Order: sequence, then structure tokens, then C-alpha cells
Amino acid sequence: MTVWDRPEPPTRPVPLDRERIVAAAIALADEGGLEAVSLRKVAARLNAGPMRLYGYMSTKEELLDLMVDEIHAEILPEEQSGDWREALRILAHRTRQTALRHEWLADLLGGRPALGPNGLAVTEARLAALDGLTDIDTVMRVVETVSAYCTGAIRREIANLRAERATGLSKRDWQRASGPHVTRMLATGRFPALTKAVYDGTDVDAETSFATCLEWVLDAVAAKLTRPPA
Repeated sequence: MTVWDRPEPPTRPVPLDRERIVAAAIALADEGGLEAVSLRKVAARLNAGPMRLYGYMSTKEELLDLMVDEIHAEILPEEQSGDWREALRILAHRTRQTALRHEWLADLLGGRPALGPNGLAVTEARLAALDGLTDIDTVMRVVETVSAYCTGAIRREIANLRAERATGLSKRDWQRASGPHVTRMLATGRFPALTKAVYDGTDVDAETSFATCLEWVLDAVAAKLTRPPA
């Protein structure tokens, strides 16, 4: 029986339910990352004994499933756009914005599908955006492609944010500190393409990069959708 199907135990002197447990776990994760989350720490925050939590979930993995599903509610837009491209664009940006509010989510993106009600609703929204435009196998590959881009871009952005906090160096400070080494390496002539990128390329912020690359992914999807079947 999955955590979604298992009934909750009756209330005891310290009121507990999955909603309170998940909210406490999310608060801990927002403060200190996934390493700050354990059934013992969640129970302590709720002033309850750790064993009581096992009536609501059997493992930490089930707790993480519940946390991820709760956060997926933030990804869902209030209304679904009738335009497939706009619908996928909105879902992609909302996924990024949600992950920036809850950085630990990036560590759990890209694995097995989320099976809670909110996770299933997000998957439904992605698939429904393309319903009727092409065959179902192409729809699934499109959703996988856009999701893979979003997961990779979000993880890279959050990795950079974590590096800034861990080192105390902003992106600009890190570039200044690394500059002499990079200059020496480029001067060897072994990296001509990289040299061109460093000296001639335009540096953009993370949001602009995400939006621009997303549009290129959607351009590729549009080309696939308008191509006549082989």
C-alpha cells in the first residue's frame, strides 16, 4: 500500500496529520536542505514523539514523496492556456520559480514520476497542452524533452547559488579570482573556441538564459509538430 492509499491514524493529545508533518518537513528543508530533514527532527519541531510519525509514513522516502507533492501544487497554474507553447512555457517558468523558493526540490527532480495528486496534475497539464496535436508517443517525447531541459537548467542555477553561499564569492567575484588562471590557459592557444566565448560572448543572468534556451527548445518542438509524418 502506498503512502497515498494508507489511511491516517486517529488524532492523539498532540494533534498530528500529514498536512502538519509535511509543512514542518518543508520548513526544515527550506532552512537547511534535505540533510536537515529526518523523521526525528520533524517530530521534534511538532513536539511529538518520533514513533508517532510512523503512523503516517513508513520511511523518510515516503516523507519526501509527500513533500514533493505538496510543492507541486505551487507549479500548477490557476488556468491552463489553450496554446500549447504558452502552456509549456508557463509550467517551465513556474517549475523554476518553485525550485528557487525551495532549492531542495532540485535534488529530487528528474527521478521517478511524482505519483501524488499534485504531481499527477502537473503531468496531466503537460500532456494536455499537446493533446490532439500529434500522436501520444510524440507527446510523451516532447514532455520528456522539455522536462529534461528544465531539470538540467534548474539544477545548474541552484548549484551556482549554493557555490556562492559556500565560498562567499559572487559570480563576478569568482570570475575575478579565476581570471589570471583562465587568461594564462587561453593564452596557450589550445582553446580557440573557448577563447572566443570568453572574450566575445555576452554574459546574461540566469533568468534570461533559462528563458532564451527554453524558447529554443520550444522552437524545436514546434518544428517537430509541424513536420509531416514520415
